[in-house]
Amino acid sequence: MAETNRFPELSQKQIELIKPFGTIEEIAAGTVLIKGGATNFDFFVLLKGKIRIQSSMDRNHLIVVHTKNQFTGDSDMLSNRAAHFEAIAEEACSVVRVAHEQFFKLIATYIDISDLLLSTFILRQNVVIENFEGGLQLIGSNHSKEAYAIRDFLSKNHIWHTWSSLEDTQGIKDILASFKITSDELPILVDNHGVVHKRPPLKKVAKITGVILEFKDALYDVVIVGAGPGGLGASVYAASEGLKVLTVDGNSPGGQAGKSSKIENYLGFPTGISGEDLAKRAYLQAQKFGCHISIPHVVKTLRKSRQGYLLTLDDAAQIYTKAVIVATGAEYRKLPLPDFEKFEGQGIYYSASTMNVSSCRGQEVAVIGGGNSAGQATLFLAEYAKKVHLIIRSNNIGAKMSDYLVQRILGCKEVELHLNSEVSGLKGEHYLRGITIKTRGREKEFPVGNLFTFIGARPCTHWLPETVLRDKSGFLLTGTDARSKDAVPQVLETNLPGVFAVGDVRSGSTKRVASAVGEGAMAVSQLHNFLSKNNDNGAYAKPI
Repeated sequence: MAETNRFPELSQKQIELIKPFGTIEEIAAGTVLIKGGATNFDFFVLLKGKIRIQSSMDRNHLIVVHTKNQFTGDSDMLSNRAAHFEAIAEEACSVVRVAHEQFFKLIATYIDISDLLLSTFILRQNVVIENFEGGLQLIGSNHSKEAYAIRDFLSKNHIWHTWSSLEDTQGIKDILASFKITSDELPILVDNHGVVHKRPPLKKVAKITGVILEFKDALYDVVIVGAGPGGLGASVYAASEGLKVLTVDGNSPGGQAGKSSKIENYLGFPTGISGEDLAKRAYLQAQKFGCHISIPHVVKTLRKSRQGYLLTLDDAAQIYTKAVIVATGAEYRKLPLPDFEKFEGQGIYYSASTMNVSSCRGQEVAVIGGGNSAGQATLFLAEYAKKVHLIIRSNNIGAKMSDYLVQRILGCKEVELHLNSEVSGLKGEHYLRGITIKTRGREKEFPVGNLFTFIGARPCTHWLPETVLRDKSGFLLTGTDARSKDAVPQVLETNLPGVFAVGDVRSGSTKRVASAVGEGAMAVSQLHNFLSKNNDNGAYAKPI
């Protein structure tokens, strides 16, 4: 099972460099070194003996046995996430134990060790999620909105879990009946301690998995609102330059880019990279430098305070910060059709991922939109669906879509293109069963059970004060466009001093991943200028 890339051995020189950051301990056989569900767990290097790594939910489910010079851990070490595995001394062991807080000092000190550990951690997480059953256990119906929301959250936040549906899993109804769990109590989530949570809200799921943080009374140099490419770019650069950084997001890392099945025009990745992988790597990279990331958190209000700004979150938590970077992007609009909201999560989706594959295989599906996200979703779904209907309102598929996607779509026999078209009707009782496509005034029904919509981006700026200047579409004005009689903001700064906007939420931005990442880095440079000029001088006293 062990492979050198997933379970490498440290050199003796590397082990000697690690030792000063920890303590050498003799461990008795059977000792639990890492408990399932533990957060901020320690890092172990094995000097002698064997350490068994197994699923915390099923102790007979072996993942690997570490031997001499190998090490424990995965990417969850970089955050507050709960361990989804247990580490147990299979025999008497000698180990170097590095406490969680010392681990960050270790990877900050030695780049070669950092590179080895982080690349190994990323690979381990990918292999476990893709190839092993285990982790959290989620049980529910394929037709449940609540179950879909939890599955979507777990998948997009890269949390190891196993999904069991009433419709597809043999004997699941009998198991539920034996525990006296009724259909009204579904979905249920079984955590790493074996505790059953009935119909848990996303905030509860986030707390169980350690994705969400609890805030203490602290002042941050900058709070970044939104963990899309722009927000993650800013997170990496700000944290790497020693600033105290907090990033919050209402759903998952990656934003709209994180939903892309494959991005092929991002610099440095000639064979392309999925939005999920890009987001995952950036998420870990930011935490490597000490950025605190908490999900899901929705910011409700922003107002000035003595320290700078005060953010109030949806759970009433309050965060003080000297500056803010707004990277909340835009959200797709809903179709003005009867029953549209009824079918959300039950046939209508805003992203196409591997989670949707089983329901699309061999079926007719539809994608609405003319941008790159719609094009990437179309090609991804075409690998599994019998037919993909691509519905575009304009008469030109290349108006907003990159040419490389256009050419592949035109050459894909599984794609049926509908130009000058729109969805004019939805059919189904509890789950979407068909749609009506209207083309130049003529309507036709299609047996589509899965509809993916990528239309009409609307900026997520409702939480900002009305005094923040916007363009006619609601996107934030920055730089000379936001100037006043008294001051001209920096290029990415809004008319509120110390409040910057990057990525899709900014008026005039280029709606591409690379430009959003670049703006995130550029905003940090301008942030330094702001902080150096406004160091406890009372510049924040005016109300907004």
